[in-house]
This record gives sequence, C-alpha cells and structure tokens, in this order.
Amino acid sequence: MIATKLNTFAGLSLILDRVAEQRDAYDWVAAKAGSPDARYLLLDAAGDAFLHREEEALRWLDAGERTRLLAHASWSLLGIADGQPHFMLLLGENDDVATLEETFNARRVSLREAGLRLAADEAGLFAYAKGLAHWQRETRFCARCGAALQLVSSGHRAQCTNPACGRLHFPRTDAAIIVIVEYQGACLLGRQASWPPGRYSTLAGFVEPGEALEDAVRREVAEEAGVIVGDVHYHSSQPWPMPASLMVGFTATALSSTIQLRDDELEDARWFTPQQIIDGLADGSLKTPTPLSVSYQLLSHWLQQRAGLDLDALVAQ
Repeated sequence: MIATKLNTFAGLSLILDRVAEQRDAYDWVAAKAGSPDARYLLLDAAGDAFLHREEEALRWLDAGERTRLLAHASWSLLGIADGQPHFMLLLGENDDVATLEETFNARRVSLREAGLRLAADEAGLFAYAKGLAHWQRETRFCARCGAALQLVSSGHRAQCTNPACGRLHFPRTDAAIIVIVEYQGACLLGRQASWPPGRYSTLAGFVEPGEALEDAVRREVAEEAGVIVGDVHYHSSQPWPMPASLMVGFTATALSSTIQLRDDELEDARWFTPQQIIDGLADGSLKTPTPLSVSYQLLSHWLQQRAGLDLDALVAQ
C-alpha cells in the first residue's frame, strides 16, 4: 500500500545526495568544507537547531562564519544538495548559545517544534542532523573493549582507538512499528494515561531481535490491546530521531473485535467508525495524534480509503 503523501522528515533523497562513497576522501571533504558555497546546520548540545529570528527557516552558516566563530566545533558531512555541500556543526555543552543567537540573529527550536513549520527539505535535513548528532554524543566508548572512540568517515563512523581492537561502530537506528488496525469498518485506536484528555492514536512498539516487522505488528497489538491480527501490509515509514527511531507504518486487519487490555501501557483502546471520528472531532471529545507523526497519516489514509473523508478538513473545523 502506498502512502498518499510523504511523511514529515521523509523524502530527503529527492534533494540530497549523501555521497557516502566520498566520506573517507579526506582531501575532497576538506575542500568542500572550506568552499564558499558550503552550508552548515548548527545544532546545540541538546540537538536543537538555529532558525532565523523572524523567519521559519534554518539559519545556515557559511564556511567563513564557521571558521571565524566556531572553528572549535565538530562538523560532519551531510551531503550535496543543489550543488552545495551541506554539513552539520555541533556545539558543546560549554558554548554560549545565547550569545550565538544574538550573533546570528537566530532563535533555537526543537525538531518536534520545527517539524511542521519548516519547509519539507529543511525539516528532513534537521532530522538527519539530529539523529547523527545523537549517535555521536551517545557513542563514546567501544562496546567490545571499553576504549575511547574517534569519529571517522566524516562523522558517520566511530573507530576504537585501542590498536588491539580497532572496531568500527556505525550509527544506530531503532526500528519500531506503528499500525492502524481495521475490523469491519472500524479502526483501533488507543491512548496512554499521560496524554491530553481525548487523544487517541494508532498502536506502536519496538521491534525485538530476530523479529520480522509483520510479526512485531501482531505481537504489539496483541500485547497492548489483546486484539489478534491477520493480514499486515506496509504503508510508509518515517525517520523519528527523538532520539533514534525509524517508524515503519502498516495497515492490518483484525480477526475479531475483542479488546482485552493486557498491560498498563494503554489506559484505553477502542474501535472507531468514521462517523464516530467525525462526531468526536466535532464535539471535542476526540483528539488526533499530531500531524507531525506517521500515526496521523495512517489515520488520514484510512479515513480517505474507507469513507472519502479528509482528516485535515475535519480537524480544521
């Protein structure tokens, strides 16, 4: 099954060549880093980005600004877009971010805040950089021998500094499934107790070792809601570097309508028909997941397919 539109943060390959084959070409990368058309995406130690103060757009730095003001900051190659080399520039805990905001006439925002405010290409680049930065910050020591790691391959690998080990470590992404389950014209949505009143979303969970994605769908739905799932079909995926996940979206069909909550992860789970969703949104008793998420797109796609309804229009009413 094909998604009706790109998920937030997805589609980066349409504008960016990651040039993975060039990451170990030191002279080539250094030349790109110093070129007049190089662009640097600046992230603080928490992974927040700098935006123009009066504009919903990333505040890119050029090579001159990087050299003059942030020569100490570590940088990593992101790729080539529109013929321009793009890099991530990562600040440390001791950098004076308030002064930098003034210097660059910028403000900082989190990826979650910026996801629906930035243009799609900039949101995708921000997500890419944040995921890479998180892995770099969290991967400091070798899992095999405990020695310190050194970033190599333009920031995309970390190598053990122990000559007797030398193990390479690669960026990690944690796979998670997220699914809209249907049974006889209704979809299954659940809610956690910590969510705002009335918010329901599709079910999700992490993939376990040695588990196929379809099996993860069946297990998670059974564990959380006691619903037994039959057919499972891929819908779309979404990078979710908060901090390091890949959300793989599915549609699925239940074998019965029986719900039995089996753990304390969900406060409630229930079946919603299209009309119940219309009524709940209209009277305020139902709130959808954020449009930032693939969960929203799964619900949107289901409503369009089953009832010809536009979720964006329903939410906006």
